[in-house]
Amino acid sequence: MGVDEGFSKGKQRQSSPGSSDGKFTLRRTIELIYSLISFSHSIKVFSGKWQLIRNKLEELNSGLVAAENCDSGDIPPISDLIPAIMTTIDDCRDLARRCVDLSYSGKLLMQSDLDVLSAKFDHHIKKLSGIYTAGILTQSSAIVVSRPCFGATREDVKFFVKDLLTRMKIGDSYMKMQALVSLNEVMAEDEKYTKILVGIEESINLLINYLDSPETEIQEQAVKALSVIVGFDSCKGVLISSGIIAPLVRILESGSQMGKERAARILQKLTQNSDNSWSVSAHGGVTALLRICSNGGAGGDLMGLACDVLRNLAGVDEIKKFMVEEGCVSTFIKLSRSKDEALQINSIDILQAMASGNESILQLIIKEGGIRALVKILDPKSEFSFKTRETALRAIESLCFRSTANIHILMAYGFLDHLLLLLRKGENSIQELALKVSVRLCSVSEETKKTMGDTGFMPEIVRMLTAKSSEVQEMAAQALSGMVLVSKNRKKFVQEDRNVELLLQLLQPEERNSGNTKFLLSTLSSLSSSNGGRKKILNSRYLKNLEKLAEADVTEAKKIVRKLSTNTFLSIFSGLWYPSSNSLLLYM
Repeated sequence: MGVDEGFSKGKQRQSSPGSSDGKFTLRRTIELIYSLISFSHSIKVFSGKWQLIRNKLEELNSGLVAAENCDSGDIPPISDLIPAIMTTIDDCRDLARRCVDLSYSGKLLMQSDLDVLSAKFDHHIKKLSGIYTAGILTQSSAIVVSRPCFGATREDVKFFVKDLLTRMKIGDSYMKMQALVSLNEVMAEDEKYTKILVGIEESINLLINYLDSPETEIQEQAVKALSVIVGFDSCKGVLISSGIIAPLVRILESGSQMGKERAARILQKLTQNSDNSWSVSAHGGVTALLRICSNGGAGGDLMGLACDVLRNLAGVDEIKKFMVEEGCVSTFIKLSRSKDEALQINSIDILQAMASGNESILQLIIKEGGIRALVKILDPKSEFSFKTRETALRAIESLCFRSTANIHILMAYGFLDHLLLLLRKGENSIQELALKVSVRLCSVSEETKKTMGDTGFMPEIVRMLTAKSSEVQEMAAQALSGMVLVSKNRKKFVQEDRNVELLLQLLQPEERNSGNTKFLLSTLSSLSSSNGGRKKILNSRYLKNLEKLAEADVTEAKKIVRKLSTNTFLSIFSGLWYPSSNSLLLYM
């Protein structure tokens, strides 16, 4: 059926005896608009203006379709509006036919007529919206918006999304809520709907406007939709330019729990770009987020999200300074002691991020008891998880190894006892980290190495020389090479019969250039400086490994062999050696 035929039948039915039936007239108006929208796609001229008119037709049509779900009957406002709409549709049909036939008298005149037509549709949409706003139309039942079937065309999907947007614009609170719920459902199931939504002019502005809705449910649904949109990197700039930050901060201050969590989630993604951090700070976001973190009743998820945002904001030095002035250090130290693992980890991470490269903040953290709190987390007797302990240990390594003074503070808090237990009984990841920290401690001072020896580190480090991981083996060898530089530690090491034997056994001539071999030779070199060490080396059945390395011109191995060969200890015990040891004389 052509557009002229459709309109002709529409007029006949409108003037028929059944025209008093408001529902019938409304249905016919909707059908005629559908027909006109379809016909408008065949227009090849003034495409921009016709696209604008088509958008208004779709918006008006959605409003009228929504009215079919209402107890409208023959309510005067609707009955009075339909004839005016029909007149404008008739004018639109006439202009559409003339554009298709190219039968208009002039371009400027036609452009003017199309602008007038567009204004008329605006007027009808505004009137219809006013009827909804006044509450004259009420829902008789839940609005059911028919979702396009699987494999529907892009145009069908776009029409469906526009229909939802129109309901959101002109509907009453219930209609807006139902449209938002439907929108969130389809966006959650298929990202195609999100991509089409953000391509529709004013869609994002409409959702952002609802962030300030006095109705909690509408606000929550709007922020839920925006939390999906922000997942598309290409949309973040549009959200910022559309003014999303200020209403999100207002939700953090006075929204519902769910609304606050979703608002914080959006801010977390937006502030991954430090350029957006300034906008959050300018609208009072830092204060609102810190207030959430200091509020014990805010809930773990929300406080964790707030920490995430603040960690991003702390990347800007000026904002970091403001956070410190607002008392964030004591807040996060307190959170590190909470019973929620995610909060513990978040708070430790943010303390570490804030103190990174900033000595004054680090000293404030120490002064406020932050380092003491981190050390207590390492205590195996505490109820903290291995994951939290690992995070605390990483933070300690990052923060406290910048100066000897900070390490002494650590030692005073009983850090070594906890570190040793993690090295002995921790899970693999935290054992490796504890070993890494031990390596660093071995480079601090002779006193530190002596204390580590007294505490019992050497047996655990020796045990890790045979770990499955080559990286762990090398770290253990490095730590041991540092510890045996202390005379007292050398004596303890040599007293255990198997220790020297193990070192020589682990020497692999085919891996003479490896880091592990380098540190094992360094340890043997230190041991060869004592009588007990030399004796154990010379009596080892694995002495041949050392000799092979010397024969392969490995410098450190040759030095050790010379040291063994030139010592008077050699002649005294010559009768006790294995025959192969006579080759040591070659290196004199």
